[in-house]
Amino acid sequence: MMTWVATTTRVPVRNFNGLLQRNAPFRQIRFLIQCAFGVLALVLLTQMGLLFHINLSTAGLLYLLTVVLVALSCGFWQASVVSGAALLCQWYYFVPPAYTWRVTAVGNYVEMFVFACTALVVSRLSSKAEQHANEAERQRAEMEMLYDLSRKSLLFDLHRPPGAKLVEVIVTTFAIDAIAIFDAALGSIDSWGIWQVDPRELAESTYQLGMDQDDESLRVFRRVLRLGSVPIGAILLRGEVAALTMDAIASLVSITLDRYRSFSNEMRAEAAHESEQLRTTVLDRLGHAFKTPLTAIRTASAGLVELGELSPLHAELAGLIEEQSILLNDLATRLLQTAELESEEISLHKENVTIVDLIENVVNEDNSLLAGRDLKVSISDKALATRGDRELLATILRQFVDNATKYSYAGTPIEITAEEFGSEVVIGVHNEGKPIPLQDRERIFERFYRSSEARQLAPGTGIGLSIAKKAAEAHHGHVWVISDKDAGTTFYFSVRGSGIRVSRGGVVERNDT
Repeated sequence: MMTWVATTTRVPVRNFNGLLQRNAPFRQIRFLIQCAFGVLALVLLTQMGLLFHINLSTAGLLYLLTVVLVALSCGFWQASVVSGAALLCQWYYFVPPAYTWRVTAVGNYVEMFVFACTALVVSRLSSKAEQHANEAERQRAEMEMLYDLSRKSLLFDLHRPPGAKLVEVIVTTFAIDAIAIFDAALGSIDSWGIWQVDPRELAESTYQLGMDQDDESLRVFRRVLRLGSVPIGAILLRGEVAALTMDAIASLVSITLDRYRSFSNEMRAEAAHESEQLRTTVLDRLGHAFKTPLTAIRTASAGLVELGELSPLHAELAGLIEEQSILLNDLATRLLQTAELESEEISLHKENVTIVDLIENVVNEDNSLLAGRDLKVSISDKALATRGDRELLATILRQFVDNATKYSYAGTPIEITAEEFGSEVVIGVHNEGKPIPLQDRERIFERFYRSSEARQLAPGTGIGLSIAKKAAEAHHGHVWVISDKDAGTTFYFSVRGSGIRVSRGGVVERNDT
């Protein structure tokens, strides 16, 4: 059989009595020694009684006192042996006729019987009282050890997994032979002592079965580590530990592992937040840094074209420079929008915005946006309006229309819808094209994320939809997409309704509901 050994830097202190209690031959030797000492005390008392010529009653009291002392110091069974020896001494030396085993008076029989019963009863009561006192003392000591364990666990450095430190503290605090702690989240096990089987296998089976098990004969305790009803690991322990104490140790270990998880999650969240802030700052500075040279490039390319003295090839190159500089300028603008939307304080220039005007402005401001596609507009109420930042709302709609144009089949129409649902205005942009895979429908709104199919269909940066999401959230709304092979793809965004119906001439109706 293979023996598994794990070591730690400290070894617990053992006392000799504890060693005797855990070893059967030593227990037998101790029992015999204690009985011998009791009998020796009886011999001494007997010699003194004979020397001073004490009577039967006095001898009985002295013997009874000896039996009680043995019961208190050693135990009931040792006291029973000593009481039997005391009864024989009393009978042979002090019951008339002395130095014989004969009893002439019936009263002497009664007296010896009363002595035997009294010795046994007092021994039993004394032994029970001693056991209760020892149990109370043991419980007090275990409570102190549990308090020490909890206090030390609160001082752990949670930048590292606490399993190894927990093992060390438990080993130095409790008189145990071996211990193993399995953390299911990390898949790690920390152990100390000698195990006859692989402690990882034993701990994992305990965790997977979700059952606590105790083997009193081998003094092995197995506990599932839980947070509420959710198992998070397992602990194995071999040694002299009460079942309730083992439960308390398991609870403290569970709490410490949970504290480590919470601390790790908090640290990761803080690191991600700091990383995001750094990235936003870099994007903001890059956006501003690109603007100045791009303006110079566009001005220079436009000036070359205006000179009119370029050959056809040079004119084509100048037009390419202007076209690409426009694309770079648009990218810089989006970077600046991203940085602004992700800042802690977003300044919205709110005003009443009619949905009809918003759609018309977006479509008419850039003739290339629809790329010659037919546009269908369906609005439930032409006076439908919202209150928000006109430019940011236009950015969302512009991005959705641009996406619909890029990723739809050639020659298919683009449809814009606007409806009011309760207190929200929902605007959708529909196109007919390849469906978006289900696993990508949430991620496409993440910054810089592009699905593999999108990268093949059209160029892009993966910034536009993330800007649309942030802009909608700045208006306490949200964005989503529905995509189907037969029905096509529709991008939606919702914003709060203004409660106002606005016509081209001004406010025509207020809806306070």
